Amino acid sequence: MTVLRALWSEMQDTCTSLGLMLSVVLLAGLARVVARQQQLHRPMAHAFVLEFLATLQLCCCTHELLLLSEQEPAHPTWPLTLIYFFTLVHGLTLVGTSSNPCGVMMQMMLGGMSPEMGAVRLLAQLIGALGSRYCIGALWSLGLTKYHVSERSFACKNPIQVDLPKAVIVEALCSFIFHSALLNFQEVRPKLRIHLLAALITFLVYAGGSLTGAVFNPALALSLHFKCFDEAFLQFFIVYWLAPSLGILLMILMFSFFLPWLYNNHTINKKE
Repeated sequence: MTVLRALWSEMQDTCTSLGLMLSVVLLAGLARVVARQQQLHRPMAHAFVLEFLATLQLCCCTHELLLLSEQEPAHPTWPLTLIYFFTLVHGLTLVGTSSNPCGVMMQMMLGGMSPEMGAVRLLAQLIGALGSRYCIGALWSLGLTKYHVSERSFACKNPIQVDLPKAVIVEALCSFIFHSALLNFQEVRPKLRIHLLAALITFLVYAGGSLTGAVFNPALALSLHFKCFDEAFLQFFIVYWLAPSLGILLMILMFSFFLPWLYNNHTINKKE
């Protein structure tokens, strides 16, 4: 009987955490509906609100997912299952937003977004990332589960378990692979594309999570590790901001310049 009570206590905390994440998704979705119904005549303001809500939702849910994964270290498949599920949820609810500065950078470099719109979206992501820390701190201060402690959200737990060059390679490679898939999955049916991207993100987290956390999102990294940025700014700036940006740059250079050049050279050689 005691074992059953302990098991129920653990399940109750997990269910509460899941309910909290779904509540955040629902509230953010409701706010998006209200924003769309207002039909803001200024596209910049509309884009700012949607990007802010998307980043806030992503960061809050990731904080809670990180907390859950720390409570189940012996069952790594459970956190990965949750990552896959909530990636699907984000993919379905955050259509039209990126909640990732690297995504905005990619669109601007490819000419799909003006610099002004890009700056507005980046500002919204920054505010959403920082705001999520205070939102999650306020939620944890309610003590809904025994793991919820408001001070935890402001503690620094360095996720970098390798030396700096390897950490840069991991984050740059994750960013390169993910955004390459994002760019080349555009013609895939939306329902299938969401599952493919969710599976890819889950795999990248599984492969690189024990090394750097496999964040490959500067806004999310700022939200999760803000205190670490304060204590070791240069290291975290290089790993979580510069490295994903480098991955984007290499991806664009490869798909926009190197591969077309290689193809043209191959075609010319065949004709000769």
